[in-house]
Amino acid sequence: MTYTGRPATGVVPSGVSRRHLLAGGVALAGAGLLGLSPGAQAQQAAKPFDVWLAEFRGRARAKGISDAVYDRVTRGLEPDISVYAKDSAQPEFREQLWQYLNRRISDWRLNTGRVAAQKNAALLKRLQGDFGVEPDVLLGLWGMESAFGELVDDPDHMKPVFPALAALAWGEPRRRKYWETEFLNALAIVQRGWGEPDGMHGSWAGAMGHTQWMPEVWLNLGVDYDGNGAPSPYSVPDALAGSSRYLIKRGSYQRGLPWGFEVRMDGVPDKLADAKTRRAVADWAKAGVTPAGGGRFDFPKATARLWAPVGPEGPCFLLTQNFYAVRSYNPSMNYALAVCHLGDRVLGGEPFITPFPGGERALTLAEIQEVQRRLTRAGFDTGGTDGRVGNMTMRAVANFQKKIGMEPDGYASLDVLAALKKGR
Repeated sequence: MTYTGRPATGVVPSGVSRRHLLAGGVALAGAGLLGLSPGAQAQQAAKPFDVWLAEFRGRARAKGISDAVYDRVTRGLEPDISVYAKDSAQPEFREQLWQYLNRRISDWRLNTGRVAAQKNAALLKRLQGDFGVEPDVLLGLWGMESAFGELVDDPDHMKPVFPALAALAWGEPRRRKYWETEFLNALAIVQRGWGEPDGMHGSWAGAMGHTQWMPEVWLNLGVDYDGNGAPSPYSVPDALAGSSRYLIKRGSYQRGLPWGFEVRMDGVPDKLADAKTRRAVADWAKAGVTPAGGGRFDFPKATARLWAPVGPEGPCFLLTQNFYAVRSYNPSMNYALAVCHLGDRVLGGEPFITPFPGGERALTLAEIQEVQRRLTRAGFDTGGTDGRVGNMTMRAVANFQKKIGMEPDGYASLDVLAALKKGR
């Protein structure tokens, strides 16, 4: 589903994430498509685009795509060569884990998620019964991938898919086979009558809808859960059902099992917190791992791995298979932790008990809005003052930090707010 090109959200080649890059979603920018200018990259294509497109018709025919569909999709099609520069055009923000979590599990996202959870309570219950995937996981994915649908129709984030996929299939040399396959998959979606070319909008890498399906996922794992005759990532029921199926088929999600537990590992050798050693939860307890909130572990027979993402002095976790099911959606431990924690918090769960060393509290919704207003007045475009920290706000923060001599990490911190209040 998410294509990031590096660990941060189908059949993918080595080094490609399981899905797409959602602009404004998870790990901003990371595809590393080039390191070259758009023009230089396009020049690596073996032939002009129109020649390539004419010759690719044979590949499409071999996959059952009719000439009528091929003509319908490709007539007037121009490659969106801006995809080649997306990596270098996006800001690089090297976030600490606590910053990563604070930005994604913000007041704005929690408030939006709680409204979505209430509105879709019956749907989430039905999905849980049919697939066994817990509402917290689905809400976490939905929130991370499209901010609970807020970004699905946002023209600043979602663009026509075919120009992007065609450009990648034609001119991106390192993973051309993958992109050719996804271009064919997108054509097959139109061939089946599941989507209209002009209506298929997504990230620059072709991921679409509420939970950001790549064409391969739509084609092979899509579910017509709303009963309208065709699966669609733009339908909330279909998107959440298809992602449930993905977690089960590709991630081996286990019904009724939590994603993990926050723990303390006092006296436990640090070398065991490698997220690789598998033991029963009861065996971890015998080794000295205890629930962070006290008491005893539920699911003592479940197999789990111990993970201390910032060392034993910070939050530590026992991770079950269902954490790794989420990680199959995007191969990043930080991403999976954010998804799981976001889902918990939307449904009323508490923040982690153990604080992050050197971390600070997240700014409130009102504080983020104040940062945006002050940045805007100072001439830094945040793209709005709604309290959602997206790419434009991060870029504005970084530019402000650079101007006043702070490290330009793009994180809207208490120090940034204080500096803005002082009129620096």
